[in-house]
Amino acid sequence: MDHSPGYAATKDAQLKRLRRIEGQVRGLQRQVEADTYCIDVLTQVSAATKALESFALGLLDEHLKHCVAAALAAGGAEADAKVQEASVAIARLVRS
Repeated sequence: MDHSPGYAATKDAQLKRLRRIEGQVRGLQRQVEADTYCIDVLTQVSAATKALESFALGLLDEHLKHCVAAALAAGGAEADAKVQEASVAIARLVRS
């Protein structure tokens, strides 16, 4: 079975998204250093949070399409384990 991550085909795009999010977080640091108005900082926190959530959902989608689908095709205990692992990850995302 192929053990490459589900995002292997989109790795460059994923890294680009993460760099953009990193820039948003650094922007937050600059806002706080510059004593920016609280509501403006909170607006940017919300934008960074949504960007991370979007990244996480995309990664989950790729995991389901690649890793979980491959495990289901192979069947057996690994399939059950991958489905359980995905369920736990989804629950973790929903709670956060």
